[in-house]
Amino acid sequence: MNAERLLALYEQVAEAPDAVPRLRRFVLDLAVRGKLVPQEAGDEPASELLKRIAAEKARSVKAGEIRKPRDLANGDELVPPFDIPASWQWCRLDTVGAIIGGGTPSAGDSENFAEPGEGIPWVTPADLGGFRELFIERGSRDLTEKGFASSSATMMPAGTVLFTSRAPIGYVAIAANPISTNQGFKSIVPYVADCSRFITLAMQTFAPDIDAKAPGTTFKEVSGKIVAAVPFPLPPLTEQRRIVAKVEELMALLDRLEAARGAAQATRDRLTAASLARLIAPDAAPAEFPANARFALATLPALTTRPDQIKPLRQTILNLAVRGKLVEQDPTDKPASELLKQIGEAKGAAKGRKGARAKGVPAATESTDTEVPLGWEPVRLEEVAVSMRYGTSIKCDYDEKHAPVLRIPNVSSGQITLDDMKYGPLSEADREALSLEADDLLMIRSNGSLEIVGRPAVVPPEAAGMAFAGYLVRLQTLKEAINSRYVWLALNSSAVRDQIERPIRSAVGLKNVNLTEFGNLSFWLPPIAEQYRIVAKVDALMALCDRLEAALTTADTTRARLLEALLANALNPATMQEMEAAE
Repeated sequence: MNAERLLALYEQVAEAPDAVPRLRRFVLDLAVRGKLVPQEAGDEPASELLKRIAAEKARSVKAGEIRKPRDLANGDELVPPFDIPASWQWCRLDTVGAIIGGGTPSAGDSENFAEPGEGIPWVTPADLGGFRELFIERGSRDLTEKGFASSSATMMPAGTVLFTSRAPIGYVAIAANPISTNQGFKSIVPYVADCSRFITLAMQTFAPDIDAKAPGTTFKEVSGKIVAAVPFPLPPLTEQRRIVAKVEELMALLDRLEAARGAAQATRDRLTAASLARLIAPDAAPAEFPANARFALATLPALTTRPDQIKPLRQTILNLAVRGKLVEQDPTDKPASELLKQIGEAKGAAKGRKGARAKGVPAATESTDTEVPLGWEPVRLEEVAVSMRYGTSIKCDYDEKHAPVLRIPNVSSGQITLDDMKYGPLSEADREALSLEADDLLMIRSNGSLEIVGRPAVVPPEAAGMAFAGYLVRLQTLKEAINSRYVWLALNSSAVRDQIERPIRSAVGLKNVNLTEFGNLSFWLPPIAEQYRIVAKVDALMALCDRLEAALTTADTTRARLLEALLANALNPATMQEMEAAE
């Protein structure tokens, strides 16, 4: 495998979601199988290296440099997991190095620990989280002499391969100097120091398999016995050096490819955002909108290459919808001002809209658009509602003889789902007062997630007659004046979400929106006929987004499968022979 061959492979799989990480693993797989660099006849075979390792192990034990390792073999037969070159040797990992654990002194005694550089270097798995270098000198704190003596930590020499055995399993680094660890490691002290680099890349390769062998689910830990028994493919020492050099060369190339890919994705994201921003710019002249829309439609197909890019497109559609820029206005439509009179009459409010806007609560929509759409009116949510109220606080369970009660889990997806229903022993009066009607809106008033608070859902016909829980707010509208689906769009628009999130963004724990705050949410209300046209247009565009997202997801899946097939084929012995011949 050379750089040209790797680049050729990358070109075939570059758009796969995890192309670069998979190619990194591919390089490591080739390295430990003896397929990354050619074997050379003049290399001393690994069988001779094993003799040197055994002699060095015996010398180190006799000199007291290391304790005599425990025999962890238990007579288990080594089963080679794949083929290796004839000049290599299979052995257990504990054949090439001593497996060493670690320890932690009492955390309650501050005299056991020192600032970094002031004591004995000591590393925990947390110190390797996000650590991108190969060599590590020490962790976030040292041990004092007292702390070291009172723990089971062991001082290991420079060149030791540090391998985390829990929380999580599989971090790998090399000790740049004498070092100790806590008990979250099963480190390898090579008997021949020059083997350290190859052992490191082998442990990086085998880490997922070692993790899979660890018992437990919520807290997994791999034992020294498991690590010691890892089948280890040992190359000649001179070939180890060539392999390490080749891995460094190819990994550096992949670093550059990853950086270039990230830069390209960032550019596409910026261009996509700019295209969408032109559509919703508050200071854009109405006459410019058609040209901006054509520009966005022309550029988005080329820029939208990932499923996650569809979310801002959906949000832009919502924002355009509630600003009167998605469908044309019809001067013959009954204006929204007439609808508000209808609602006022339905609520028995003879004063109509007089004093409707609460002091200090401006309609955010009035400050963002330079021109009010024909027939539209700025409103607060309470003005379009016939009623708003909280649900029941009664304890619910799965006893179906009681009344069905919709809860946050039934609403949080943005639509009503009837999975995992619970039931409550409601009185007849509460059943009647809390009975939902089709096209009512339910809004989440309290949750730990900022993203979920305030999210609405329209009640479908199949949920009519059900009750709702206390962390929800029901909004009922005058059906002939208000399309609940349009209100749903408005509540999910960026302008209204900002009104919901801004006051509670810094709140700790549960985030709440009360009835008054819901009632003061402001947005633009169009004529009823236009509300229906907007909802229909949004439905059509969201269906297109669904298809585009599905196509991109399918494309990602196809690319991932192609990547899998290409890598599997590249590891095929016959394919490798062809690659070697080409090089």
